[in-house]
Amino acid sequence: MKVEDYWDLITIIALSLLLDFLIAFYPDSLLRKVLGLAFVLFFPGYVFITALFPERKELDNLERLALSIGLSIAIVPLIGLGLNYTPWGIRLVPILVSLTVFNLIFAIAAIYRRTNAVDPWIPRVSIEKIKEELEWDKASKLDKALTVILIIAIISSIATLVYVITHPKPGEAFTEFYILGPRGKASDYPTKLYVGQNGTVIIGIVNHEHRNVTYFVEIWLANLTFNFTTNETIVHEMYLMDYFNVTLPPIPVNIEGNWTPQFEKNYTFSIDKPGRWQLWFLLFKDKEPPIPESCLRGENCADTEAWRIIQAINGTIQSLKLNVEVKEI
Repeated sequence: MKVEDYWDLITIIALSLLLDFLIAFYPDSLLRKVLGLAFVLFFPGYVFITALFPERKELDNLERLALSIGLSIAIVPLIGLGLNYTPWGIRLVPILVSLTVFNLIFAIAAIYRRTNAVDPWIPRVSIEKIKEELEWDKASKLDKALTVILIIAIISSIATLVYVITHPKPGEAFTEFYILGPRGKASDYPTKLYVGQNGTVIIGIVNHEHRNVTYFVEIWLANLTFNFTTNETIVHEMYLMDYFNVTLPPIPVNIEGNWTPQFEKNYTFSIDKPGRWQLWFLLFKDKEPPIPESCLRGENCADTEAWRIIQAINGTIQSLKLNVEVKEI
């Protein structure tokens, strides 16, 4: 047999390797998206069917086309399921490598099987062959019905996939809000201080809301207790320590590489009264509730603004809390 007799399988091998190259170096190219569709929807099933049925008489062209798409839809999720139980997980690189290896192995197997076939099936594209395949006068009613059903199924599958790709469902909209210790790690928080001693934390925000968001951050110092009889939180003292705002553009969730911060601010504070205090960091999106003038002057706002802490405790307001024990020098 000639090399031309394996043109389809050699093409699939070449296109699979080309897709790997495009994803690595040109991830946003249009060709990558086009090849990606065939790579997922057609190549795995085609090489599998060709390796399984190398003889011409076993399947006709339309059946091979339908089975190539149908089996691809079945094979790809099974490979993903297998990856889910490996250390690599379901991520772009493991899936890409797994499908490429699958295509290579079964393409080579198909080449071997075609070489040893008595009457091998070799795809030939010609107008006369297409007319012969679509000749209705010589086909039985059952063949006609099956042909129509297969064509409708293929078109529906392709149309559904194209719609899903062109109208992707956005991921969950959320905001990362965190505080770190002075060294940029989730440790060494200033939880024990003396009166007037400075403590430093890092306030971080990451916007995954799929839109520009203006964030308002309020920092409150609170002294509160919980009444177990009435199941009620009582705020005894509450002082506004600081507040600021920042507008951030949306960034995608990075599940492949290392996590990187978007906005971080060093915040240094001191407490001039001994006791067990809670430092509350409240995050508001787009609009901040008005802050009374008395709070801006540093007065105790427990009587009027305790609802902020209550809603933060209940989860209505996105918040963070740092327990701080302050002692006399």
